[in-house]
Amino acid sequence: MEHLLPGTVYAIIPTRPRLMDLDAFAEAAGIHPETARRLVRLGLLDPERDRSGRLWFPPAQVAAYARLERLRTGLCLNYAALGLVVDLLDRIAELERELRIQHNTGGPTWTPTA
Repeated sequence: MEHLLPGTVYAIIPTRPRLMDLDAFAEAAGIHPETARRLVRLGLLDPERDRSGRLWFPPAQVAAYARLERLRTGLCLNYAALGLVVDLLDRIAELERELRIQHNTGGPTWTPTA
């Protein structure tokens, strides 16, 4: 940051992460492209689609696949069961995050209705 001029206002322009096409994603994840397509059909991976229907994967999807694979091999789950397990783990993480916020702020982040 030595090259910034004091007193100058700089714009921060957010950039989108670079997306990978199906073949690049499959190579990065170490799987066959058809396996990636299957996981998308099952709702286990969440790529973007362009107007022609081609799949484009954010880099975070490689980590998402690695998580799926760890669960599949570690717990001997089939792909159909993985969706439920991932949803439950995500919900647990969300609830734990809410508890941390409550603990840090001294109360719930929602207003009771009754």
